[in-house]
Amino acid sequence: MEPALTLIFLAATVVVVAAGARRLNLSAPLVLTAVGILASFVPWVPELQVGPQVILFGILPPLLYAASIRSSLVDLGANRNVIGLLSVGLVVFTAFGVALVTWKLLDIPFAAALALGGVVAPPDAVAATAVARRIGLPRRIVTILEGESLFNDATALVIVRAAILGIAGSVSLAEVGGDFLLAAAGGILIGLVVAWVLGHVRQRITDVTTDVALSFMAPWLAYLPAESIHASGVLAVVVAGILLGHKAPVVQTAQSRTAERLNWTTIQFLLENAVFLVIGLYAHVIVAAVVSSELGLGRSVLIALLVLLTVMLLRPVWILLLGASLRLAPGRHVESASIKAGLVLSWAGMRGVVTLAAALLLPTTTPHREVLLFIALVVTVGTLLLQGLTLPWLVRRLGVHGPDPREDALQTATVLGRAVAKGNAVLEEHLHDDTPQAIVDQLRFQGERRTHLAWERLGTTRIDEPSPNEVYRRLRRKMLKAERQEVLRLRDTGTVDREVLDEVMTSLDLEESMLTIVDDRETELQDRIITTPEPQRGDCEHLREACSSTEPDDPDRCRDCIEEGLTWVNLRMCLECGKVACCDSSVGRHSERHWQHTQHPVMRSIEPGEQWRWCYVDELLG
Repeated sequence: MEPALTLIFLAATVVVVAAGARRLNLSAPLVLTAVGILASFVPWVPELQVGPQVILFGILPPLLYAASIRSSLVDLGANRNVIGLLSVGLVVFTAFGVALVTWKLLDIPFAAALALGGVVAPPDAVAATAVARRIGLPRRIVTILEGESLFNDATALVIVRAAILGIAGSVSLAEVGGDFLLAAAGGILIGLVVAWVLGHVRQRITDVTTDVALSFMAPWLAYLPAESIHASGVLAVVVAGILLGHKAPVVQTAQSRTAERLNWTTIQFLLENAVFLVIGLYAHVIVAAVVSSELGLGRSVLIALLVLLTVMLLRPVWILLLGASLRLAPGRHVESASIKAGLVLSWAGMRGVVTLAAALLLPTTTPHREVLLFIALVVTVGTLLLQGLTLPWLVRRLGVHGPDPREDALQTATVLGRAVAKGNAVLEEHLHDDTPQAIVDQLRFQGERRTHLAWERLGTTRIDEPSPNEVYRRLRRKMLKAERQEVLRLRDTGTVDREVLDEVMTSLDLEESMLTIVDDRETELQDRIITTPEPQRGDCEHLREACSSTEPDDPDRCRDCIEEGLTWVNLRMCLECGKVACCDSSVGRHSERHWQHTQHPVMRSIEPGEQWRWCYVDELLG
C-alpha cells in the first residue's frame, strides 16, 4: 500500500508543479528539483529509496527512447562531428579534469576520483532541451544538445564501470579501451538489429493497440540484450529509437503513429519530470550522511563547490578554446554567429538522472563514498539551478533567438504545396474516362484548400473581412459544437449503441483537434520580417535574374479584383512588370492568372513584414 501511495504522490506532485510552472512560464525541471529539495527536509515526507538499477533499467531506457524517436536522423548526421566531440571528447576531458581535482582535494585513489569524474561528466538530455526549447534556442543548437545528451551517457557509464573495477583491483588502459570499443560497437550493432527486426514486424501489424504495445517494449528489447553482453544499452536504445522514428512513416500506419506519439508524450512527461523531483528528494538522505562523515559538512560543501566550478569551467574550455564552436555548421547551414552559439552550448551543461544513478553505482567500499554522492548531488542541483536559471538571460544578452514562427509557416506552405502537387500528379495518372468529374473536383479542392490555409497564415489580410479559411474554421466550430450536442442527446436516450456513438464522437474530436492546432499555430506568428529560411532558399536562373528594385503599380490593392467586384486575402507583386495581384487563396487568383498570361516567372509578397519570393516555373522559394 505504501509504495502505491508514494507513486500517486509523486505523479500528483509532478502534474501540479509542472502545470503551475507552465502557467508561470518557468522551467518545470528546475521548479520540481527545488520542490523536491524542500520536501526532503519536511519530517512527514517519507525517505525516498530508489536503487540505481531502478533508474538505469526502469527509467533511463524509456526516457532515451522517447527522446530518440523524435530526433532527426538527418539533422544528427549533419552535426555528427560536433556531437562526437561533445559526447565522447568532452565527457572524457571532463571526467579526467574532475578526477585530478578530486584526487588532490580528497586524497583518494585515482580510480575513485575518476569514477566521480565519469559520474558528473554527462549533461542531461531532458534538462538541457527542456530549457532550450522553452527559451527558444535555434534548432541547430537544440539538435546538438539533444545529440550530445543522447550519446554521452554511454561514454560516461563506460568510464564509471572501468573506474569501479579499478577501485576493486587493477585495470589497464588497454582493458578500458577494449571495454569502450565493445560497448560502442555492441550497442550500435544491437540497436541496428532491433530496429531492423521491429521495422519488419511493424510493417505487418495493422492493429493500433498491438503496434503501440510493441513500441512500449522496444526500449528494453534493445537495452537488456546489450547490457547482457556488457555492451552499451544506452547506445542500443538510442540507435534503435532514431532509426525506428526515421522509418515510422513507412513501417507504421497513420493511426499507429498518432497513437504512439500521444502515448509516449504522456509517458515522457511523467518520467522526465518525476526524475527531477526524485533528484531533489534525495537531498536530505545524502546531506545527512555527509554530516556524520569523517570530513564533515563544511569541508564537504567546499570541495563540492570546487568540483562544481571545475565542471562548469571545463565545458567552455573544451568548446571555445579547442574550436568545437567553429565547426557548428560544416555543411550548408552556416551559423553566422558561431561564437555566440558556442557560448550558449558552453552554458547548457545541466546534469540530471544519469549523474544520480551513476553515483549510486559506486560500491560501498569506495573511500569517502558519502562525500562523492554529495558532490554528485551538488553538481546536479548546482548546474540545474545556476545554469538553468541564467541560460535565458545569457541567450537574451547574446541576441540568440529561435526560429521565427512565420518562417516556419513559409516552409510549411512550401512543403505542403509540393506534396499536394505530387498528389495531383498521381491523381492525373489514375484518372479514367469513367471517373466522375465531381469526385476529381472534390479531390483537387481539398488539396487547394490545405495549401491556401498554409499560405494564408503568412500575410496580414488587408481588408476588414477575415480570410476564407478563418470563416471556415469559425463556422465549422459552431457546427461541430451542435453536432456533438446532438450525439450526446442520442447517447442519453439509450437508443444507439455505445460503439457507434464512440466512433462518431472520435471523428468529431479529431476534426476539432485539427482546427485547434491551426488556431494555436496562428497565435505564434509574430510581427517580424519574414525572409526565406536558408535551407529552403531556392537557386534557379529566374530567381537569380529577378529584378530587386521593381516598383508596384498599386501597393495597396488588386485592381483586377476591384474591377470584378471581388475581395482579396493577400497581395503579391510581379518582379518583372510590378503588377500587383491577389494570391491563390483569393477568389480571383489574379497573381497566378497574371503568370499564366505573361509568363513572368517570379513574384514576391508585398504583405507588411514579408520579403520572400516565388518562382512559378521551377516552383521554388527564393
